[in-house]
Amino acid sequence: MKTAKLTLGIISIVLSFVILFQSCATGIGTAMANDTKDFSSGTGVFVAILLIAAGIVGIAARNSKGGAIAATIVYALSGIIGVSSTGMFKDLLVWGIISFIFAVVFFISIFTQDYSKVQTPPQQ
Repeated sequence: MKTAKLTLGIISIVLSFVILFQSCATGIGTAMANDTKDFSSGTGVFVAILLIAAGIVGIAARNSKGGAIAATIVYALSGIIGVSSTGMFKDLLVWGIISFIFAVVFFISIFTQDYSKVQTPPQQ
């Protein structure tokens, strides 16, 4: 499960750059269309920042239960925001669902991974 958490952390950091690029492109499209009521590009930036934070927490704390709980909460929050506020940026729904999937994986790891083993180097 540690390898899966490391992999998901790396994937979420890489995907966040894709989301940031798409959010910038959507912001330009919103500005050109004079749509002042669409905030999906700003929401996409916020989802990308949350994915970066969750990925860093998932990588750095993959051996701790608290880190898995924190990453689960941040991924779930990113998913809720991504799914609930799709305007012109329709791909935000996809990124929100992916965030929910990552949250489920980290949630499962809270109960399945053995955190009792503390790996310390042998003392001489």
